[in-house]
Amino acid sequence: MHVVNGIAALRPRFGPIFVVVGVFDGMHLGHAYLLEHLVTEAAARDAGPTVITFDHHPDEILMGRAPALLLDPEERLERLEAAGVAVTVVQHFDEALRRTPYDAFVERIISRVPLRGFVMTPDAAFGFERRGTPAALAELGAREGFDVVVVPPFTIDGRDVRSSAIRAAIESGDLDAATQLLGRPVSITASRGRVHNGRTRLRFDLPVALPPDGDYDVRLDGTSRSLRIADGDAYLLGRVPERRVTVVLGAT
Repeated sequence: MHVVNGIAALRPRFGPIFVVVGVFDGMHLGHAYLLEHLVTEAAARDAGPTVITFDHHPDEILMGRAPALLLDPEERLERLEAAGVAVTVVQHFDEALRRTPYDAFVERIISRVPLRGFVMTPDAAFGFERRGTPAALAELGAREGFDVVVVPPFTIDGRDVRSSAIRAAIESGDLDAATQLLGRPVSITASRGRVHNGRTRLRFDLPVALPPDGDYDVRLDGTSRSLRIADGDAYLLGRVPERRVTVVLGAT
């Protein structure tokens, strides 16, 4: 998979491309479903399945505060590649991008690489004031020569699978619900910190969704460990040899 640092770094050799735009925090079952459609629709047009995502959560600019993340950014890239994505564009999200109209955003893509189209859900939108709806993109595509494929949202028991619902489940301690929506056990990736009283503190580069305070059974590299959450911090029982670790909650 090619990882491209922003739309400005796209080149004709990456194309033609078929695109989905999104944060993809968590890479949950809804994301997997959307990416399956992306890969299928791209193949039908002899194009590379392409994700345009962001270097940090857009809510940091849009709302003044970013939500706690469900997935380490490096793991997000690994999971995108495993899903069959050929190109991932990691776009810096700032005030200038927030104010960019959707048609100007699309023009930046078209000016650099052949564009075959977009896959979107009915409520998806991008660009200033979220005016880049599926209908608006379809109208633009009719003029510019690209397609817009709209797929229904992925649901479980009639409810859309969303990162916000997973985040809420983790933070309330309902790890079973979070696991169901993710399609895999909840995991936490962090850097190794200092050891104090027999526990290694886990350091996070960005805010991470954590369960409530308490002790949790986890697995690290196939071995059982104990993880303590206290006041928004995480401590792993024993020493950790690796600089970066991923612990999986719900170990038995």
